[in-house]
Amino acid sequence: MSMFVLIGATGTVGRQAMDLLLQGGAEVAAVTRDRTADLPDGARPVVGDPSAPGTLADWPQDAEGILLSPRAVGPAAEELLALGAARGTRHVVVLSSSTVEHPAGRRRFVEEFRAVEEAVGRSGLSWTFLRCADFAANSLAWAPQIRSTGVVRGAHRGATTSPIHERDIAEVAVRALTEPGHAGRAHVLTGPDSLDQRDKVRLVGEAVGRTLAFEEVAPEQVRQAMLAQGLPADVPERLLGSLADYATRPGPTTDTVERLLGRPARSFAAWARENASAFAERSLPTRSSARPEES
Repeated sequence: MSMFVLIGATGTVGRQAMDLLLQGGAEVAAVTRDRTADLPDGARPVVGDPSAPGTLADWPQDAEGILLSPRAVGPAAEELLALGAARGTRHVVVLSSSTVEHPAGRRRFVEEFRAVEEAVGRSGLSWTFLRCADFAANSLAWAPQIRSTGVVRGAHRGATTSPIHERDIAEVAVRALTEPGHAGRAHVLTGPDSLDQRDKVRLVGEAVGRTLAFEEVAPEQVRQAMLAQGLPADVPERLLGSLADYATRPGPTTDTVERLLGRPARSFAAWARENASAFAERSLPTRSSARPEES
């Protein structure tokens, strides 16, 4: 039975990839900082800090592959990959960013992903890079505004991307970990539809049965609001830099998910229906259309 190590196992993509691997009969070692993390039955916890690989004493021997989230590792990627190689790990799948190939936003954030890819290239492990567009799940940040006012206040209303469903990323990641033919390849993964921010708000409204609106405000106002919520300064900097660029030059749209999975990529509308309860007014029922799209 093959063993896979997941770095970022409790994250948006990592959790779904973990479920898929376990359903397929694989063994999973989930790296987590939290000894009390709620992991599914069958997952083996590896307690430690992936940004300090020396804490990962329980890293398994002879794992088939690693799913690596760069945000979970930071600048320690090279050390972590060396640990994996020393323990007999053979392959690594990196959750990278489409901005490596299609630059947008602040250069330093792009360079962080590029640095991890370069570290993987030096590691001696075989590799696959999943260069992902913005996650549809990022729209959950709008949920408090939508629930309370029905209006999303944000910057750069015309910022246009092709947001990707986290389940599609997880399915591609699992194939890249478990099937031949992905080594040495960089896949740019996007959703099927190019949408600006107003489009996304409209589709969320359709999912919850409400008419919602996007109200454009100055980027600095957004920045200050995010800082007031206690978010680190690099969060609004990362967001606003990307939105500014996507307002003048749309992000990429690819058919890679369809080619790799043999079915169309899930739409943002489908994602919104699946997550309608997060946006719905607590006193109002959602439409019956708020159900997962069939794959």
